[in-house]
Amino acid sequence: MRVSFFRSVTVVLFQMALFVLLANPGVSAAEDSAAARVDSLYTALVGTMKQAKKLGVKGRYDKLAPVLGKTYDLAFMARVAVGQSWDKLSASQQEAITDAFRRMTTATYASRFDGFSGERFQVLQTADQPNGNKIVKTRIITSEGKPVQLNYLMRNTNAGWKIIDVYLNGTISELASRRAEFGSILRSGGPGALVSALNRRSDKLLAGS
Repeated sequence: MRVSFFRSVTVVLFQMALFVLLANPGVSAAEDSAAARVDSLYTALVGTMKQAKKLGVKGRYDKLAPVLGKTYDLAFMARVAVGQSWDKLSASQQEAITDAFRRMTTATYASRFDGFSGERFQVLQTADQPNGNKIVKTRIITSEGKPVQLNYLMRNTNAGWKIIDVYLNGTISELASRRAEFGSILRSGGPGALVSALNRRSDKLLAGS
């Protein structure tokens, strides 16, 4: 089982083997809607992962796509990852990048969450940020008993609280990693090259590569 989560776009940053949602001693999802959003994500993941082999990667993709759409602000994340050049793109280019980014994100989850080996996922606490955002702090206990810190930066949108960044070990930002790689691709090949690169990665993940 692969257990690297949100480290770079190349290895893709959504890579924890599988989480089991446990009762949380630190914060109640019922008392915090941001934490509830994270709980909802992992409830859906657990259900999907229990059927992982039966569903196959494409079946997992179909099940997880609507869940990730509700949990992540993927359009916002794509825009931030592209950076200042976003406003210079046409509406059709922006849409193509967002769609490719969404597809790659879902394909990554479908590929990586491919079985269960006893991992545990715990929501520890929610911390308010000065700008009105929140950080939902979590801890993953691997099947070997090793704790891995995974924190979610969330903002309140018209559709409720959504994830806009993820920090592995509390400090490694998904968006910072994405922005560095996206910028490199955009400089060398433009928006079309970025869309192609993201779609190629999705194709490989969905093919089981």
